[in-house]
Amino acid sequence: MPNSNAKLHSNHRGGREASRRELVSRSLQSAQHCLENQDFGTAYAHYLLVLNLAPELKTTVKETFQFTLFKWAEELDSLARIQDLFNCYEQALELYPNDEVICNSMGEHLFRMGFRDEAAGYFHKAVKLNPDFADARENFYRVANWLVERWHFIMLNDGRRNLTYLRAIENAVHSGSKSVLDIGTGTGILSMFAKKAGASFVYACELSKTMYELARDVVAANNMEREIKLLHLKSLDIEIPKHIPERVSLVVTETVDAGLFGEGIVESLIHAWEHLLLQPKPKNQDVSAGDYGRVIPASATIFGMAVECKEIRRHHRVGMQEVAGVCLSDSVQFFSPTYAAAGSEETVEPYTTEKLSRIPGGYRALTEPCQVMTVDFNDVQELKSLAARKPWKLSLPVTEGGILDAVVVWFVLQLDDEHSLSTSPSEETCWEQAVYPVQGLLDYSVKTGDTVMMEVCCQDCYLKIQKISSLPSECGMDFSDRDDTLSLGNEAELCNALAGLQTSTKQDGSTPVCVLESTEIALLNDIAYHECFKAAMSKVLLSLTPSKDLHSMDVDGHGSGINLQEHQNKSSLGVDPDALYILDVSEGFSILPIIAGKLGPVRAYSSVEKEQHQAALHVIAEANHFPKETLEFWLSHLEEESVVLQRPKSDKLWSIIILDVIETSGLIQQEVMEKAAISRCLLHSGGKIFPQYVLVYGMLVESESLLLESAVQGTEPTLGFNIAPFINQFKVPVRVYLDLSTLPCVPLSKPAELLRLDLMNPLLNSPSREVKIQICKSGRVTAIPFWYHIHLDEDHCLNTSDESSHWKQAAVVLDEPVPVQVGDELVLDVQHHKSNISFTVKR
Repeated sequence: MPNSNAKLHSNHRGGREASRRELVSRSLQSAQHCLENQDFGTAYAHYLLVLNLAPELKTTVKETFQFTLFKWAEELDSLARIQDLFNCYEQALELYPNDEVICNSMGEHLFRMGFRDEAAGYFHKAVKLNPDFADARENFYRVANWLVERWHFIMLNDGRRNLTYLRAIENAVHSGSKSVLDIGTGTGILSMFAKKAGASFVYACELSKTMYELARDVVAANNMEREIKLLHLKSLDIEIPKHIPERVSLVVTETVDAGLFGEGIVESLIHAWEHLLLQPKPKNQDVSAGDYGRVIPASATIFGMAVECKEIRRHHRVGMQEVAGVCLSDSVQFFSPTYAAAGSEETVEPYTTEKLSRIPGGYRALTEPCQVMTVDFNDVQELKSLAARKPWKLSLPVTEGGILDAVVVWFVLQLDDEHSLSTSPSEETCWEQAVYPVQGLLDYSVKTGDTVMMEVCCQDCYLKIQKISSLPSECGMDFSDRDDTLSLGNEAELCNALAGLQTSTKQDGSTPVCVLESTEIALLNDIAYHECFKAAMSKVLLSLTPSKDLHSMDVDGHGSGINLQEHQNKSSLGVDPDALYILDVSEGFSILPIIAGKLGPVRAYSSVEKEQHQAALHVIAEANHFPKETLEFWLSHLEEESVVLQRPKSDKLWSIIILDVIETSGLIQQEVMEKAAISRCLLHSGGKIFPQYVLVYGMLVESESLLLESAVQGTEPTLGFNIAPFINQFKVPVRVYLDLSTLPCVPLSKPAELLRLDLMNPLLNSPSREVKIQICKSGRVTAIPFWYHIHLDEDHCLNTSDESSHWKQAAVVLDEPVPVQVGDELVLDVQHHKSNISFTVKR
């Protein structure tokens, strides 16, 4: 009997195995059939069944399963079935937990949906699984800039700043402040200072998930995980005794930005005084500090001055009435977001930031530095009164004539009675300064004796300086009074003063207003860019219309070849068979379609998306007497906006397609070569892509600044604490938005051509190249700055390193400096993948 039972069980097992194999086989066939019919959801379900029934097939079906997963995920994404999408990826990662491609794809979906912390985890895992996986590496670099802002590296490398904070914290702890709360701990360095100084209880809070986890690792590596309690919370959400047992005697924080208040220090300290800190020490009483609360920093003094600065001006004011033959005068007013913020009810940062000591072209002070305000962080009533305080007026006497471009602000942070930090542009500091650009005046010139007027307030957690104007000296007014009303002697004096006051009266309500990003304004001010495009487009149009004199194709009507009225009549009748089609798909605000439209019978299409920008382009077109059909907005013609590159009409092709190849930051645009491949198929004979090719140039330099801005340099700047290995996981090898003209560096070689990207002839492209570089100066190669020569054609080229260029430059920072001597020859291995350029130095 036992033998017959065993045989029965064996037959049963054999039958089950045969059934399993049959089900697996049928499911594979069904999955393949579904893929052929693009039924990706059902195919995915079949593959899940196959892999659960037959794990031995994981390797065999891996690539097909990935393809099915990604296609089904795209479909779920388009249907907004987000939870189903993530469920699919979780199922896939259970089957393939160490698959870098699936990890990377999951991260891309998370990043697009705004889950940057979570996306970073998947990108980081993908890179660890396969360090050579270029897609994951680029994705991780992109998200790292969001999660760990670059100023963390600069601050941590500032040994003087770190030592000043340490000394102030030591003073407080030694005088009796034994319980400490670190608000916005970042890497945890201030908490560790407090523990090192002898604090009995140290608590630290951090809102960012990435920074909280990083601080946890740092604290553990420095053997303080049992002595510092880390909270993944905003300080406003901390409760006693839920999170900390009792009120603390010391709060330390550096939640300040270039404008002092922009990171919410006032709000967080009001809450701390009301809920987390012991009561403040009574003034002029000699009592133990441990029984009372205090804050480091103790106070701050804000300073400001008016400056002339060409670089600030060209990013915030359109300085020309005509660009490449297109008249801008009085047709529309352009402002940068800082001007819009002044009158906006939304919470918008009312300033930009600049490191004035490194700004291209420098700056010139038009007034002496003036104290704007002081704030006592140990006085809760003063903190509360800041937001409620009415705007007050401030006047700065002009000490040197010039062009009023901005009011620049910095501060001195008084940590305690003995220790302070200054962010002044004249100091060696890791800080930038807050810049309030002047916009909307009739006249920006000031002379010695004039007065620069402004209104100051603290609103929405920001220091706001608005209504900046100038008062000529002839008015003889004294505006030094900071009350809310001006002390004017009589009505006649008031009228005279107002007549001379250069306020923002330029905006009269009748002229359309267009708010552009500062980079878009800099582009509008780039004369060489627009003239170069005009000449290159003229050349193409002439080659396609050889019987006509190109110079007479200007619709101003000054030429003699084309009859403008005849062209307009044809356009109005919709019978313009000679019209050439031009598509501009460059990002942001662009007047290139209008420049093209002035060259003759063309149909120019703009890819501008914002309604305000479209309205501005319409106004400019009308001001330049355009036929109505000359300018159209391409996205309104598309059924599917994701497919931007397609024929203008079923029976037409493009004469010119303008692609955005280089980002303002100095990097190559993503997927530009893929866009070029599609564009080549959409051009008629003789048509061109602009630019036709791009040459990448670079040179070897020694730059301590780039090292300090890219990674924490060991334990010396962090006063012996082990932080570098943890935060340096988030270092990015490429620094962007650089100005080579002011970058502190020593060139060790001459510029050399490193790479060619040909958009018209892909056979000339190579994803990698070795370039020999001759060393002309001894030193240490720490970085390779690079820029571009953008060739619209053989005759017309734009250099992104030119002083007037709206583009910035970028640099690859080497992991390890390379010592070199004059006469050495190095070999650069240049790799290009999508938007990323990487360099490897070989001897």
